[in-house]
Amino acid sequence: MRRLFFLFCLLFSLHIKSLKAQELQATVTVLANRVPSSIDHKIFQTLQTALNNFMNTRKWSNETFQVSERIICNFSLNIVQALDNNEFQASLTVQAARPVFNSTYQSPLINYMDNDIVFRYVEYQPVEFNESRVQGSEPFAANLSAVFAYYAYTILGLDFDSFGLRSGDVYFQKAENIVNNAPESSIIKGWKAFDGNRNRYWLMENLTNSKYALVHDAFYNYYRQGLDQMYDKASDARNGILNALNQLNTVNTENPNTMILQFFFQGKANEISKAFRKAGADEKGRALDLLTKLDISDINFYKQDLQ
Repeated sequence: MRRLFFLFCLLFSLHIKSLKAQELQATVTVLANRVPSSIDHKIFQTLQTALNNFMNTRKWSNETFQVSERIICNFSLNIVQALDNNEFQASLTVQAARPVFNSTYQSPLINYMDNDIVFRYVEYQPVEFNESRVQGSEPFAANLSAVFAYYAYTILGLDFDSFGLRSGDVYFQKAENIVNNAPESSIIKGWKAFDGNRNRYWLMENLTNSKYALVHDAFYNYYRQGLDQMYDKASDARNGILNALNQLNTVNTENPNTMILQFFFQGKANEISKAFRKAGADEKGRALDLLTKLDISDINFYKQDLQ
């Protein structure tokens, strides 16, 4: 439904889906500069190949996609330390983008670093995932596929939310299933509330808790009612973005310092500022007032462009 809706609204743009293509156009890079040369680095090449195959050949939904409209995403797995028994500690940077109608611009959907990755990988082993058995037969091997599957579903949910009002719910529920059934070990982190206040658990809690339902409306207004109209209806587009900011401000007022708010703004400061550069003083002032409350880390950037 989401893609058919987009087809109707965007007049047969590139975001049209067809049979057989996978949903993601993922590039997975494995970096191992910090791993000593005493460990054969060839294992990281095979790991990179296995993860690229996993993300790009698995069917993540029941939707149909054309090759030209697969969701562009990048995963950078940075190996921090080699542990014993083919186990590794790493960080993962996840980035995904969404095309803006009538332009070549790709707007960031997610730009997030996950510092709590630990996994086991034996050279040439395939990366496998079963959503009915997330824990697999061995927790450290299963954790690798669980993390990547979690972000695949999160990306799909955000992408669908941006095209159809609250149409990403099914994918957030799949990601929540991974959280609820994640592999367990004393050194596997990121899946539990007590592992910190900015992790996989809290991101999905924020995306599935009805208390934050306005966030999904904000995603839709920001992209579909906002950026997608910037080419030919700039005033309407800015109004859509302001509506999104107002909705996020409501969430922030009722639930200060939630993870999803910081998550939303990562990588967006430049495009938001650019959207309001040609606005009148009143619109700029309204945007700046909201952004001052919502995206404090980029406030100097906004002041430079919008004051």
